[in-house]
Amino acid sequence: MSERPLSAQGIHGVSRRRFLTGTGSVLGAAALAGGLATPARAAVPGLDVCPIPDGSHVRALVVGTGYGGSVAALRLARAGVDVHMIEMGMAWDTTGPDGNVFANTTKPDYRSFWLRTRTKQPLSQFLGFPLDKDVPRHTGILDAEEFAGITVYQGRGIGGGSLVNGGMAVTPLRERFPAILPTVDPAEMYATYYPRANAGLGVTGVDVSWWESTPAYQYARVGRKHAQRSGFPFLFVPNVYDWDYMKQEAAGTVPKSALAGEVIYGNNHGKKSLQKTYLAQAAATGRVTVSALHRVTSVTPAAAGGYTVAIEQIDTTGATLATKTVRADRVFFAAGSVGTSKLLTRLKATGALPALNEHIGKGWGDNGNVMCGRANHMWDATGKLQSAMPTAGIDNWDAGGAFAEVAPLPTGIETYASFYLSITRTPHRAEFTWNPATGKVDLSWNRAWKQTSIDMAKSIFDKINSKEGTIYRTDLFGAYKIWGDHLTYHPLGGAVLDRATDNHGRLHGYQGLYVIDGSLIPGNASVNPFVTITALAERNIERIIAEDF
Repeated sequence: MSERPLSAQGIHGVSRRRFLTGTGSVLGAAALAGGLATPARAAVPGLDVCPIPDGSHVRALVVGTGYGGSVAALRLARAGVDVHMIEMGMAWDTTGPDGNVFANTTKPDYRSFWLRTRTKQPLSQFLGFPLDKDVPRHTGILDAEEFAGITVYQGRGIGGGSLVNGGMAVTPLRERFPAILPTVDPAEMYATYYPRANAGLGVTGVDVSWWESTPAYQYARVGRKHAQRSGFPFLFVPNVYDWDYMKQEAAGTVPKSALAGEVIYGNNHGKKSLQKTYLAQAAATGRVTVSALHRVTSVTPAAAGGYTVAIEQIDTTGATLATKTVRADRVFFAAGSVGTSKLLTRLKATGALPALNEHIGKGWGDNGNVMCGRANHMWDATGKLQSAMPTAGIDNWDAGGAFAEVAPLPTGIETYASFYLSITRTPHRAEFTWNPATGKVDLSWNRAWKQTSIDMAKSIFDKINSKEGTIYRTDLFGAYKIWGDHLTYHPLGGAVLDRATDNHGRLHGYQGLYVIDGSLIPGNASVNPFVTITALAERNIERIIAEDF
């Protein structure tokens, strides 16, 4: 079958003792040599990170520093608008005791999880041994936010989700776009805004000739062989990783990063997160400032015009240090699908913004995320060295409703395992609602809905197992549990475009309030969503600047 870029049985010979001494914990994470000892620095050069003073008046306040917020800040600043960004997480501008900004995935520590006293890793066990451990409560980089029936993984810090994802920068196939954003013109997206987003993010494709020979992608080549022998297209997928840097990692001339398994707790060197792209460009304008470890608690219309914004400043234990009130002429909600949806749901229900319409909190989905592993035969070794940055996927979207990322599982030992994260065409959508009894926002997710995603993923992996004479792994997500159906990495929706907002993200009911993040996308993007979030933000902010400023 085709191999093209997308523009868009047990462990053999590995003892439990050897596994535990060779690795600390797993999402796809390697116990590999750290390479050279050059300290890592992840801060944005020139970015003014300082606490916003109480009583400030700002022209544009951006709540969040992820993809949508970073696009908004850059374009507003280049249009001559001073911008202040509010970020709940840390700046990630200092090194830890190991000389790195970010913790290694094999050794989660205080930097790893957001305000938890025990890790909650996506893979909960391996070979029967639990992987989670106690850690100090700290404003770490990965938030495992728990709702009834689902855990939502989100990045915390300046750069948002770009800090913790695998960098797969996928533009969905054009023919699938109308199902993703039905009120947006595909012609303008594919002619202008997807190219702009890909350029801004630094998206490139892996050198396929190098990929074919490097031990770091043996696992992906095994995934290709199995996919194609079962008749599925294998697709190379672009990424935001610096491939020249990865080649130097492999040569041993620079500190290892992707080849040290760095991914879900940050990447110290080679990945082009927003800190190195949009935010760096925004900093260069001299018009953007950021308050880290700040969170917005209220937005209300101000008597003098604009909006009164209440903000809490927190310390690294999550305790409130100060409460502040500032006035903003315009507010851009960019706290991510969950953050924006929760905030707007609460503001509407509690009377702070009562004119928000009935679509607030609705249309939320998990992008059909489900994970699984397969146990290969001994002649299909997947390699001790595995790059943490995925480069490929298996496409069965049209026939079976699933696209499967061929993901790394780099434990530092040979596992003979193939690992996958599937995105599926699930129709299920949940709603955020305010619970006055608890003073919190609830999500109406039903865990049983994940069966739809499992069935779609099985359209790929049942066929591969049958063809290869292999079986599913049952030791990754709990005792004798095949499917990782408890989570999502790709939350979308909750303030859907052209429903909760107009067709460019202006919230109905209030002039000068905007949504510019993944909340706008109704639950499913057919692929990893951050390029689409970025492209949609580019589209929307261009119109907003032209018409509203």
